[in-house]
Amino acid sequence: MTKYARDEFDRVAQNSSRQGVHRAATDAPRPSLVPILTVGIAALVIGLVCFLILPKLGFTQPAAMSSNVSAEDAKGGTLASETPKAETLATTSASASPQSTVHPSPSPTPTPTTAAVDTTSAVSVYNATTTGGLAARVAAQVQAEGWPLGMVANWSGTPQRSSVIFYRDAAQLGNAEALGKLLGITNLVESAEFQQPVVIILGPGFQ
Repeated sequence: MTKYARDEFDRVAQNSSRQGVHRAATDAPRPSLVPILTVGIAALVIGLVCFLILPKLGFTQPAAMSSNVSAEDAKGGTLASETPKAETLATTSASASPQSTVHPSPSPTPTPTTAAVDTTSAVSVYNATTTGGLAARVAAQVQAEGWPLGMVANWSGTPQRSSVIFYRDAAQLGNAEALGKLLGITNLVESAEFQQPVVIILGPGFQ
């Protein structure tokens, strides 16, 4: 075979894709689309399952429950924060109440007053016993204590079972009490039946 000197056309890489002019050029191999399509279809199927099937199976309830729990926690926190305020107000009111409490002072017990004795009122004495001179003796005793005398006589009215002092009104109560203490007579009766201010009727048993 004839040998020629090497020139610029002989400087071609051994693995070059360039072909001679007399050969048909072949296209470079293209990457396959099958893996990409498979991954895309799988992602689409997973998305549809999550969107359509999982809500029906109840997988979204935990989120709703967590939101409800959060709302209740927030509400409970609000109530808890308000409770100390209410307790503070109650404590303040309780501490303020003793200061504002007014205890009524006990009213003094009225001292019983003794009815006034009026020794200017006339006193009548009647004897309702069988003891003679009893009315005159008692009348003298009454007059000696300062009272003027009215009628002094024997009793002619309804028989009396015991001694009694009649006084006309409340103004004569003091005289009746004083005469009763003087003569030992405890039966005192207010009566407007008599015209005299004070009437003493000496009944059976009077000494």
